[in-house]
Amino acid sequence: MSKGQSLGVPDDQDKLLGEALKQVDKSSFEMKTCLDNDKLMDALKHASSMLSELRTSLLSPKSYYELYMAISDQLRHLEQFLFDEFEKGKKMSDLYELVQYAGNIVPRLYLLVTVGTVYVKAKEGSRKDILRDLVEMCRGVQHPLRGLFLRNYLLQCTRNLLPDSSNDELDGTVHDSIQFIQHNFSEMNKLWVRMQHQGHTKEKDRREKERLELRILVGTNLVRLSQLEAVDKSLYLKSVLPNILEQVVKCRDAIAQEYLMECIIQVFPDEFHLESLNPYLKTCADLQEFVNVKGIIITLIDRLAAFAHRSDISAIPEDIKLFDIFQQEIAIVIQSRPNMETEDIVALYVSLVNLAIKCYADQLNYVDDALKSTQEILTKKDMSKVGSNTSTGRELQQLLKVPIDGYDAVLTVLKLENYSSILKHFDYDGRKSLAVYLLQAILDKNEAITSWTQVETLFDLISPLLYDEADQPTDEPDPEDFSEEQGMVARLIHLFKAQAPDQQYQIINNSKKVFVKGGDSRVVHTLIPVVFSSYRLVVAYRSIQETDSKWFQKCERIFQLSLQTISELCKLAPEPSLRLYLQGALTADGVGNETIAYEFLTQAITLYEEDISDSREQVVCLTLIVGTFESMASLEEENHEAVRTKCAVASSRLLKKPDQCRCVAACAHLFWSAKVSDGNEPTECHDSKRVMECLKKSGRIANQCMDSVVQTQLLVELLNVYILFLEKGNNEISQQFLNQLIEKIKGNIEGLDKNEETEQVIQHFENTLTHHRQSKQQSEAD
Repeated sequence: MSKGQSLGVPDDQDKLLGEALKQVDKSSFEMKTCLDNDKLMDALKHASSMLSELRTSLLSPKSYYELYMAISDQLRHLEQFLFDEFEKGKKMSDLYELVQYAGNIVPRLYLLVTVGTVYVKAKEGSRKDILRDLVEMCRGVQHPLRGLFLRNYLLQCTRNLLPDSSNDELDGTVHDSIQFIQHNFSEMNKLWVRMQHQGHTKEKDRREKERLELRILVGTNLVRLSQLEAVDKSLYLKSVLPNILEQVVKCRDAIAQEYLMECIIQVFPDEFHLESLNPYLKTCADLQEFVNVKGIIITLIDRLAAFAHRSDISAIPEDIKLFDIFQQEIAIVIQSRPNMETEDIVALYVSLVNLAIKCYADQLNYVDDALKSTQEILTKKDMSKVGSNTSTGRELQQLLKVPIDGYDAVLTVLKLENYSSILKHFDYDGRKSLAVYLLQAILDKNEAITSWTQVETLFDLISPLLYDEADQPTDEPDPEDFSEEQGMVARLIHLFKAQAPDQQYQIINNSKKVFVKGGDSRVVHTLIPVVFSSYRLVVAYRSIQETDSKWFQKCERIFQLSLQTISELCKLAPEPSLRLYLQGALTADGVGNETIAYEFLTQAITLYEEDISDSREQVVCLTLIVGTFESMASLEEENHEAVRTKCAVASSRLLKKPDQCRCVAACAHLFWSAKVSDGNEPTECHDSKRVMECLKKSGRIANQCMDSVVQTQLLVELLNVYILFLEKGNNEISQQFLNQLIEKIKGNIEGLDKNEETEQVIQHFENTLTHHRQSKQQSEAD
């Protein structure tokens, strides 16, 4: 391969590299053969021939690296032979002088480094002088690519030879090692930066990519510096960091500056960074305009935040105010870079907030200060409607999510005064997205919200979920998403848990006023849990009746609120509203308020009559009314009679005969086991005649069913009810009457076709007879 040609990019790098490697193999074989025969001078000539392949300018950095690795592997054989020769008594000083007469400078310096390494190990001369000589001699190669790899070879060969103490002045100290590495680093960085000026302008992008591939060669110097054990904090601050930073600023190359600043963060210990924050961050402000300062500072902040979180904040000296230092330097960087992108500025504050939460969780003012600074920048840039899908919007979302994720208690976010001001800079979609995120976090943590102030602040943050807003899109929201969001709001209501009942009433009452503003589509989700919370509050007041003389009046006020709330729901959701009325009746009955209980019950019946039209819903609702009424114990006879009569009439008016039959039979319980209040202890009705009237009417309705299977099933069910009342002591029911009903059912069964449905009816009937026989036997035995 021709040597010393100008830089070019051949079409076939593999071919050129292959030819070079063949020459390396040939020369290395001859070198090792001469070494085996103790022909050192001939071996050095073949080594020089092999090293001459590194003089090429035709290989790309990637191919040149492969060639370099192949040659350096072969040089290890020469180095080992030389060391063996030293042990046999050969003078390395003579050989060190001899190799300097090699014809070409690239082979000469590689051989010089190789021999110099053995020379240092031999301890024939001053280690620090030899190392200084080697690093100075490497100045002879100024071609960027060849010089970089030569100095990397020097660094690799001497990595275990550098002085690493502060005691031996003659042989060298750690200060000599620092000077050696920094000198090498400075020269390598200059060569690396110079690569961008090699070749035609149109190839600039390719050269930049190639430069990035070689950055690790320069960074290895910093790695080696960090590995010196004698380098402590003091020496780092005094000798190491200032020289590195000076070189970074002087090179005035964006790629080099960005890489080296990040390399400093990665290779040196966190304890060193804590002591050197001010000079390091000051340098960040002096970097070139196109350097990604944001990424550098964020990397440092995140690393120190993780260190403090991992080691406990006590690991940070008290005189080092991490947050204050970063806050000030970030402000300086932003001021020094007026063209800095908004998303980069926000990203800096994201890391600053993360640092504040991890290191100073109890200092809410730190997070608030960062949010305030961000808000001021957004206002200055007139960014009032930031899109959630923009780069700035994504960074802002992250800024507001960090406190939600970072604090142990999500509700700590409510104490941040400037949180809502940042939120208001989003468009509707952004505000809604964050509202959902915050709400989900609170629900996941199941945190109790104990005051109206907290609730009010939270409502302000999640307002897009509570009511329509001016900038809301006109398109209809996705029904499933909308239902899920409102379900989350409904779940939130159950987390309202004030310490005192009076405070809880304030929260419920004020919350209801807010929810009503949400419109019909929202209140069907949100008002239902409000009513249930009201009922729980009634129970809470009853538990403190001995200490609060006005508890009964307060309960009435709550019931009035509940009635008003349910009335607003009736037209929107009749069936749930009916259930709420019935639950209210049970709650009022539980505290002995007969008037309110009767009002709730009559409202449920009225709602049933006026708004429940579907036959299936009618059966379900009527069954609920009967069941609720039977469970109550506070109604006086007059009101009790009116309600049970109403239920019986409603049952007989159902559309389908089977439904009539079953509901009329259910009403029979209202005349037997339902409790009536007479001012003292409530007593059960036990009206045998009215029970029989209901059951006989139910039997007549069953006989009117034309489907024989359905008729038989209804009669079996009715037989069960008769047996139940017989066992409870209803003297209007005789065994003779039961026998007649049983014979009627048997006759029906004989005429039924055999199938799965009729088999179930027959099995039900047989189980009923078995139970009746066993019950009679037990009764006779007693």
